[in-house]
Amino acid sequence: MPKITNALTIDVEDYFHVAALKSQIPVDSWKDRECRVERNVDILLQMFDDADLTATFFTLGWVADHYPRVVEKIAKQGHEVASHGYSHQLIYNQSPDVFREETFKSKQILEDIIQAPVRGYRAASYSVTEKSLWAIDTLVEAGFEYDSSIFPVRHDLYGIPDFPQQPHVYKGSEKGDIVEFPISSVKMAGYQLPIAGGGYFRLFPYWFTKFGLGKINREGNAFMFYLHPWEVDPDQPRVPGVGWKSTFRHYNNLDKCQGRLAQLLKDFKFDSMENVLIEKGLLTKRGQSHSFHFDHNVGNTELSQTSNEESK
Repeated sequence: MPKITNALTIDVEDYFHVAALKSQIPVDSWKDRECRVERNVDILLQMFDDADLTATFFTLGWVADHYPRVVEKIAKQGHEVASHGYSHQLIYNQSPDVFREETFKSKQILEDIIQAPVRGYRAASYSVTEKSLWAIDTLVEAGFEYDSSIFPVRHDLYGIPDFPQQPHVYKGSEKGDIVEFPISSVKMAGYQLPIAGGGYFRLFPYWFTKFGLGKINREGNAFMFYLHPWEVDPDQPRVPGVGWKSTFRHYNNLDKCQGRLAQLLKDFKFDSMENVLIEKGLLTKRGQSHSFHFDHNVGNTELSQTSNEESK
């Protein structure tokens, strides 16, 4: 039986962008902190090149703004560039107007760099929840074709527990439809367990992660896996004063993450999220030509995409 192709995704942000550390890291200090995202993305790009696979890099607009070469490298090596918003703020703590402005801004920055449409979006800390589902309308309006922001689990910071587990067309938006690829979880002993990566990948022993992800594949479904560049950086600066829970979530097993990722790439088949959704018939292939119009007055934004011929 052939292996199922799963989605490999990276949330491109630096350690000082992380919500768990924000109480001790003011936003206005970001520009003065040591940039480690470039070297960490380089590590991941080399690993993916060695494994001969393509991934999706959900890239923070702030990173693209300050370090455009990171985005250029990702695109040059054939990976998908998608959006992670601009300022890594929790959507449910933002006003709709601020979210809208940042969403259009970050998408345009990425598209200017790669000279191609950005099809996918992922919210900071999976903060599309029941109280921020209004954000989906903005994503549709901005021209995103798919989203991967909803975690179908119970958690203190995110999650919609009863949300469908598998990729599907989400029809809850007043602006139109969008494809949703939820963050993967697995049902064990009647409990929906988060297993998709990140802190859970560092928390659980590798054999357990492999079993859980394998269970999703054995049930005939693709999973999506996510990681952050700072998770392969055990030498990053330690930020004091954030509390024991945030300290544990951020720093636990950083020294084991890169080795576990290397093994994961051997044990499962991966591709970009875009390609997995195309394979499932939920997205069409990219056209050979596209046209865009963007009015920087966010109140009058138009974004259109045309295709002359589907890619072969």
